[in-house]
Amino acid sequence: MRFDTPATTNPIDRLRIIGQPVDRIDGPLKVRGAAPYAYEQHEAVPNQAYGWVVGAGIAKGRITRMDLDAAHAAPGVIAILTTENAGPLDKGKRNAAPLLGGPEITHYHQAIALVIAESFEQARDAAQRVQVAYAVEEGAFDLAEAKAEGVGPSKDSPDSKIGDFAKAFAEAPVQLDATYTTPDQTHAMMEPHASLAAWDGESLEVWTSNQMVAWAHQDLAKTLRLKKEQVRIRSPYVGGGFGAKLFLRADILLAALGARLAGRPVKVALQRPLIANNTTHRAATIQRIRLGAGRDGRLTAIAHESWSGNVEGGEEENAIQQTRLLYAGANRLTGTRLAHLDLAEGNAMRAPGEAPGLLALEVAMDEMAEKLGIDPVEFRILNDTQEDPEKPDRPFSQRQLIECLRQGAAGFGWDQRSAQPGTRREGRWLVGLGMAVGFRNNLVDKSGARVRLDGEGIVTVETDMTDIGTGSYTIIAQTAAEMMGVALDRVVVRLGDSSFPASAGSGGQWGANTSTAGVYAACVKLREQVAQALGLNASDADFADGMVRSGERSIPLADAARDGALTAEDTIEFGDLQKRFQQSTFAGHFVEVAVDAATAEVRVRRMLAVCAAGRILNPKSARSQVIGAMTMGLGAALMEELAVDTRQGFFVNHDLAGYEVPVHADVPRQEVIFLDEVDPTSSPMKAKGVGELGLCGVGAAVANAIHNATGIRVRDYPITLDKLLDRLPG
Repeated sequence: MRFDTPATTNPIDRLRIIGQPVDRIDGPLKVRGAAPYAYEQHEAVPNQAYGWVVGAGIAKGRITRMDLDAAHAAPGVIAILTTENAGPLDKGKRNAAPLLGGPEITHYHQAIALVIAESFEQARDAAQRVQVAYAVEEGAFDLAEAKAEGVGPSKDSPDSKIGDFAKAFAEAPVQLDATYTTPDQTHAMMEPHASLAAWDGESLEVWTSNQMVAWAHQDLAKTLRLKKEQVRIRSPYVGGGFGAKLFLRADILLAALGARLAGRPVKVALQRPLIANNTTHRAATIQRIRLGAGRDGRLTAIAHESWSGNVEGGEEENAIQQTRLLYAGANRLTGTRLAHLDLAEGNAMRAPGEAPGLLALEVAMDEMAEKLGIDPVEFRILNDTQEDPEKPDRPFSQRQLIECLRQGAAGFGWDQRSAQPGTRREGRWLVGLGMAVGFRNNLVDKSGARVRLDGEGIVTVETDMTDIGTGSYTIIAQTAAEMMGVALDRVVVRLGDSSFPASAGSGGQWGANTSTAGVYAACVKLREQVAQALGLNASDADFADGMVRSGERSIPLADAARDGALTAEDTIEFGDLQKRFQQSTFAGHFVEVAVDAATAEVRVRRMLAVCAAGRILNPKSARSQVIGAMTMGLGAALMEELAVDTRQGFFVNHDLAGYEVPVHADVPRQEVIFLDEVDPTSSPMKAKGVGELGLCGVGAAVANAIHNATGIRVRDYPITLDKLLDRLPG
């Protein structure tokens, strides 16, 4: 099905099942332990062996000697995989650095060996006996140093220039020129990267934890120099990914290579200390923002430049993308700079681009509002735009940002905020309110599904879409139930298998909208087959309550498959509506904090998100996504930071003891409001994504609240005690 004109009325609009707060259908399975994750596929294949990954002990250089004798002699050892016996390998198109290193080392903890043994403990013990000698080379590990040496525009992302920024900024009566920094961060999902691989002759089957089955399928086959038909990837349940599991990672490749070497199935889980340095992370940024405005508060000049680093072949952290679209202003300059660093690969993490970009932009907007003496909410409303600021003839398909801000301010009690920072006190606590805009583009990608109706009236949906804890099973079941007119318990959903039609996968906030649109397309075809089998007119057939009605006739749906199951398969493909309309999602984030006047301890007390994100397919699971994202935003503001050893080139705090994330005691009362909205230009579902929107802007709202409480402006994230303590009010 091609989607190139805005959606009109369709069966989804009935909202009998879609749009309802349905409990997640995979929830009971997970509570009972009946939803096995990748490392728990104990019954998938017999005779499983265990692999332990050996990571490089340097960031850049060469292996000069690897002594495996003691490891080979250890109890239970079956084989040891290195580049010497791995066979010829290519590199997946989505990997910047080789997943198996040696003799060249391109980043710290790059996998250089896999020790395979009869038990997990034996593999771990033997891995400690591997002796490696290196020739260390000098590397680049410091983004600030690289920036000082001069880094030009990214060749793939040239600067965007509209009007004459330099002249407009110089002439602006009110100016802001500030630099903000965000640190390297790791995804810190609960389930580590884990895979089980088994060979049957020249065919490979892998059970893994991966967000994008089609991508992993393509890149694993390419890396192993196999045909795609020889490889099958299964990822039915994923215990969190947040972008780290978008791509083929070392656990998948090493499990496959190890199983081939050992001649039996091998399972591999990346040990927690390896995850930060071995897999991808969010790259640090240095962002300079310049704003110019008239005395009336209207922006006349906007510039946002961002510096980030990556390994050779990696991409920049595109922290400026929201600035190109969020506020009006005739004279604009945005651009990214990419430095070559010899740290692990930087890549997608929890709303790449907008999440770190809004940590800077939305604090800058607050600083500018203060300079102008305008309320921060009103300042943003004053500079709202209903069209793409760089292409005024391109309107937003939906833009209810002002309503998000108005409703949020009213519901949060914004009128109680003191305009003078550091003046509201409750005993030892300094109290402040802060807000920020949330923004995330609505991305779409083609997505396929297969739908089958059997003689019992059961509808089965198959697609390689994954459920990373976000409720994919449920909203896909809701879509099929709505389209085919059956109860939810008459739908079976099968996900995460490369033998199923390729979906858009889980990432970028596009998963829910596009995967359900693919199911919609397949159901449209199945409805036509049903109508034909029953001798009804497909154009006016009504599917409801397990029946198909047309005119005076009403026939059970199951009757259409009495002579055999009916199967339909289709893919939703998107036309140029995204070019004609700017499709984005918006939020107003509001936060209350209390800061201890003596110790600088920060306690977030209340959080509110008001979201405009198209049709909400399941308010219950959508709310769960948003409050989870709000918690991540709290973490980004106050604690999340990978500390870089700039001498040796690795992340020092590479475990969950040293890398701090919010815990239950840190999370306050959270409220989420979804505005009533549909966007017919987005998909037949008229929905958009919402999960990453819940994160974008939250950290800035926390930072702005801290400033309101204390009068201290911190531009260097995370906002830890040391950055506040010596500047607290007397």
